[in-house]
Amino acid sequence: MGSKPSGPDPAGLFAHDLGIGRGAVAGADEAGRGCLAGPIVAAAVVFDRDCLESFGAGRLAALNDSKRVSSAARERLLPEILRCATAVTISMRSARYIDHAGLQASNIECLARALERAGGISGVTRLVDGFRLPGCRLDHQQLVKGDSKSAAVAAASIVAKVSRDRCMARAGLRYPEYGFESHKGYASESHREAIAAHGPSPIHRMSFNSAAYSSAEAA
Repeated sequence: MGSKPSGPDPAGLFAHDLGIGRGAVAGADEAGRGCLAGPIVAAAVVFDRDCLESFGAGRLAALNDSKRVSSAARERLLPEILRCATAVTISMRSARYIDHAGLQASNIECLARALERAGGISGVTRLVDGFRLPGCRLDHQQLVKGDSKSAAVAAASIVAKVSRDRCMARAGLRYPEYGFESHKGYASESHREAIAAHGPSPIHRMSFNSAAYSSAEAA
């Protein structure tokens, strides 16, 4: 078992990954699974032993699950993750792909591709937030609520979330009537009102059985 690091680790994320063994740890997570619009985005991050023991030379001491830190904090953490990680990869599937293949299949495929693109690094333990990945070519472990337990998975959640948020901000410029830059495609009240007023956009997931689409048809 690896020794626990000294210094701040308020969420216990680095201690968790150091306790796994003596090698590197890869984490994979996704963002946008429950949205009405836009892509699903998965990321994988690999931290080597030195990074885990030093919290990325102290730069990642504030690392946490992307849902537990502010948007500004996520933006600050992203370049530090990129600087500290051995590998960072991203995979995404569009709304049209999700409509064709189904949400769960798209989610599993995204996570698997992100993890595979991180490479077959020797001695690495691969953790995936919440899911086993049938068909993934690399050995991995399911870690329920992994983004609040593992430093590598939390880092992947940050990368996936920031990447997707930036994508939705660009969608907001292309389709300004929907306000994607603010709600990011989730089913907020303003989003549902925009769908009712304008109908679905080309990046809405029409396979979702949402009352927002029924309201638009009625209007």
